[in-house]
Amino acid sequence: MELKFNQWSFYLTFLCVGLSFYSFYSYLESFWLLAPPSYILLGISVIALVFGILGLKAHRYRWAKLRSGITLSLSLLLSIILSLTIILTWLFSILEPDNPTKTTHSPNGDYTINFYKWNEGATGGFGIRGELDGPLWFKKKIYFQEYAEDVQVVWESNDKVSINNQILDLGNGDTFGYDWLR
Repeated sequence: MELKFNQWSFYLTFLCVGLSFYSFYSYLESFWLLAPPSYILLGISVIALVFGILGLKAHRYRWAKLRSGITLSLSLLLSIILSLTIILTWLFSILEPDNPTKTTHSPNGDYTINFYKWNEGATGGFGIRGELDGPLWFKKKIYFQEYAEDVQVVWESNDKVSINNQILDLGNGDTFGYDWLR
């Protein structure tokens, strides 16, 4: 039974590491965020840590010991990093809540875009950003404009939207303003 705990902790740890890297990559590249939220990844990482501790009893196999060591170190490190991510996200969300200033829906109801204002204070800029809602927790950043205080949205068709005179074809995955990350 200890060997099963060891294997499951190994698989869960690498699943959690892969989803965490994909989450960070999708943030940088403005792709669809398909990974679950950080608190769910933290829960998976803690479960992997517990399974890894329970799997330490499998001393019969040399590979099982090595796998337990890798699993425990990775899941502990990942749990610490995800805990810090959750704490920092919570602290910054207290300073400025992430409430949409405007929400718009496509004429046929297939697309929902939430717009947010952001302001970095006296030493930074301000502007508007837009996120396309998907199923479950999936989101995609589609619009980013600095030094804009309001947003004008006109739907050209079911897939095309004009945001502050920038036409985006959502069916083709168009974005505006996120090129500075690349």
